[in-house]
This record gives sequence, C-alpha cells and structure tokens, in this order.
Amino acid sequence: MRSPRDRKTRPNPMPSISAEAALSFLKDTKGTLAWTPRDLADTLKINRSEAEQALAFLQAQGYVQRARSAREWMTTPAGETVSGAKPPRFTRDSVEQALTALRDRIQTNNKSRQAPFRVTDAVAFGDFLLSDRARVQSADVGIRLARREDSRQKNALAAESRSASEAKAERGFLRDLRAKSTHLTLRPYADWMRRRTHRDLL
Repeated sequence: MRSPRDRKTRPNPMPSISAEAALSFLKDTKGTLAWTPRDLADTLKINRSEAEQALAFLQAQGYVQRARSAREWMTTPAGETVSGAKPPRFTRDSVEQALTALRDRIQTNNKSRQAPFRVTDAVAFGDFLLSDRARVQSADVGIRLARREDSRQKNALAAESRSASEAKAERGFLRDLRAKSTHLTLRPYADWMRRRTHRDLL
C-alpha cells in the first residue's frame, strides 16, 4: 500500500472539476488566439493547483497546447470540436435580448398551473459574459425542471416506461421553452454550471 505521501505526490489524472466544466471553458475560448491558466481558474472558480491539473488533463487529450508564450495556451481544433464551439456570429446585445425573453417565458411558465413542469434552476453561461468579445456564440443555459404534482398521471406505468416518457416530455418542454431561438442552447442543469461564472435567470 502506498503511503499518504506517495498518494499525495502521485499525479491526479483529472482535477476535482468535471470534464464538462473544463470543456465549457474551451468553448468560451473560441475566437481568441491564446489564454492563460488564470483565465481558466477565474472562469471555473478553481485554484491554481486545480487549474494546472485541468491543463495537464486537457493537454493529454490533445485539446490544448502551449502557445508561443510559455505562459499562454491555445485550444486545438480537437478541443473546439469536443467542446461544441462554433464561430462567434452574434452580437452580445442580441444574446442578451434572447436571455431576457427566456427569463420572461420562464416566469410566465412558473405562474401557470397548466404547465407540466416548473423551472427550479436556470443559469446562463458562455462567451457572452466576456466583455472583450465583439461577437459571441449562443448562450448555454442549464435548466432544472420539477414536474408539477397536480399534473402527474395517476396510472400505474412501469418505472422504465415512466422514466422514458418523462425524459421525452422534458426534452419537448425545453424545446418549447427555447422558442426556436438560435441565440440559446438549453440543456439539463448540472451543479458545475453554477460553480463556474454564470448568470442566474431566476
């Protein structure tokens, strides 16, 4: 058995942050030539040690590489692909307007007793939060849903069928909530979204 000291000095293959959080940062770097470990740490709200671990992991996967400056990094084409980055083509104002409209739809939905779900969490994140970007990508919005008790069906479906039916209903609800906006990407909520830089829509 390794001693505590051995375990402490053994490289950690992945930091305490999730891979999804790290990839969300890479998506934000689309349109910039280089960035620093501090940019990574500030965006994901992690310390220097965690940022270095994240960089080692991302470099090992081929998602990042060192830039010309020893203190700077670049996101590789593979990193852009896996993170879902797209060429920034929207103005920040247009994304802000889309987020305002989404907030209004969420509030209207949550007041309606006929709506099948309530939105209990809604956090927006992405490069629109970076003030130095002339053009930005669509905003990512993490949405957590809770089914209204009074809208539950009382029939006795099998657990698997109910789960599949519920997932399908949630996907349809999020699609309707997005209202065909190309400025928004709605996705199921995860805790890491609130830990990184974000905007609360509730």
